[in-house]
Amino acid sequence: MSDKEALKQEKKELIGKMLEMQKKFIDLEHQQGISGKDYWASSDGLLATYRQDYRDMAMRVVDLAHQITGSHR
Repeated sequence: MSDKEALKQEKKELIGKMLEMQKKFIDLEHQQGISGKDYWASSDGLLATYRQDYRDMAMRVVDLAHQITGSHR
C-alpha cells in the first residue's frame, strides 16, 4: 500500500468513527434529550469526551486531506 493509500484509508476509518459517534449522539438525544450543560460539562458516558474526541478526529481528517492532495492550510 502506498503512503497516499494509507492516508486515504486512515481518513476513511476516521470518518466512519465520526459517523458512528454522531449516530450514538443522536440516539442519546432522542432517548433522553441533551441539555447544554450535559453537552458542555458532562463528566460521564458518551458526552464526557465527545466534543474533544470528535474535534481531534475532524482536525486529523482535515490534515489527512491536505497531505493527500499536497495542499497546505
